Amino acid sequence: MSVRSPRIEGDPPNPVSFRTENYRAGTVFPKKSQPWGELNYALIGVCEFDIQGVGYLSPPHYAIWLPPDTMHGAYNQHDLRYVTVYVERALCVDLPDKPSTLSISPLLKAILADFAARDITIPETAEDLRLAQVLVDQIRVAPRCESYLPLSDDPLLGPVLSALQADPGDRHSLSEWARRMGTTERTLSRRCQYDLGLSFNEWRQRLKFVAALSLIEAGEPVHRIAAQLGYSNASAFIAMFRRLTGTSPTQMR
Repeated sequence: MSVRSPRIEGDPPNPVSFRTENYRAGTVFPKKSQPWGELNYALIGVCEFDIQGVGYLSPPHYAIWLPPDTMHGAYNQHDLRYVTVYVERALCVDLPDKPSTLSISPLLKAILADFAARDITIPETAEDLRLAQVLVDQIRVAPRCESYLPLSDDPLLGPVLSALQADPGDRHSLSEWARRMGTTERTLSRRCQYDLGLSFNEWRQRLKFVAALSLIEAGEPVHRIAAQLGYSNASAFIAMFRRLTGTSPTQMR
């Protein structure tokens, strides 16, 4: 069997190809579009995307799907270990036709982990090509939403969301944030519903969940995660986590 070189950024997938890379905090990925689909998945850390002018977050356990020809750029505030799956255009016909946040199945994770462990960047054997096709099928059937944690550039709401991203453990209420921004709680609440499609409290809970996933992947003890995220005790944090995932932080790890 001939041996191909590992995939280089810019090479077309044939028919599917993979990259697993470590990126230092502060890495900027300039905006670009490519004539193939991409599945972007954080193993450790959180990546921030600008996809056609809309902000997306890519935390562990949730992937970002980009259809062919989608303009996108990205940035990571902290160290990141990241997987990108490239899918040729012909295989994207039945895949989501707009950028989406996907919930990743255990099967999809297992295939990616297997390819990473064996350093497979371009599947060549019949067995690996079948696994790649299963992976594409898993992208097609994955539960999806437009964005798990939507962001906003609204002049009142945007600074509040940025401050909470910098400190997910902040415990100020919506009314306290409204006073800080020189507006009313009702106005800020309306901006949340209009720009995010979520209430302030629901958005903040999702932020805590995203932050928790990253800290769990990094190996932080549960009691320290709870304290960092502003919970009064570990039990309250575990209850929130179990409600959203059906499992405990320890089992997730």
